[in-house]
Amino acid sequence: MSKNKKNNFNNESLGLSRCEWCLSDPLYIKYHDEEWGKEVTDDCTMFEFLVLESAQAGLSWITILKRREGYRNAFANFDPEKVAKMTEDDVERLVQDEKIIRHRGKIESTITNARHFLEIQKEFTSFCDYLKTFLPEGKPIINHWKTLEEIPASTLVSNDISKDMKKRGFKFFGPVICYAFLEAVGYVNDHVEGCPFKYRD
Repeated sequence: MSKNKKNNFNNESLGLSRCEWCLSDPLYIKYHDEEWGKEVTDDCTMFEFLVLESAQAGLSWITILKRREGYRNAFANFDPEKVAKMTEDDVERLVQDEKIIRHRGKIESTITNARHFLEIQKEFTSFCDYLKTFLPEGKPIINHWKTLEEIPASTLVSNDISKDMKKRGFKFFGPVICYAFLEAVGYVNDHVEGCPFKYRD
């Protein structure tokens, strides 16, 4: 999530007090309202966000959101088993795909990350269970920030997870990207106080 305060919308006109970062684009609002901070409980969705957040490195999140369907089509509907079997021929094809970020390193890392993702599943039963080993009592962290400025770019938890994943061979998943990932999958709830989407099923 790129915490950009600039926006073209007004919370008052929308009748809600959403987190300010999402107000720059209708796609951001939809993502904020329906997905961001909502706990993910299945590994397929976990892998989807792992792919997307890794692709975000050095870019804005809206850039990736606008290419989400392109990534879905490029990477086998985010099926880690199928992605793990991709070859150099697939890489050559994907670097020509204008519907995704045509960065060879990121494309190659998506494939290798899929293989490491499967290794974690075998070791911990699920990637969700693996992540929970880093969380206090294995439960999502709910923060109580009042302003956007209070939200950190990374934390000790994201540092620890990123460090461990790096040891396992993951790439494009540093502490900052890891923290954005944790926010996205709801393992860290960083909706500001007063946001009507902070607590919901």
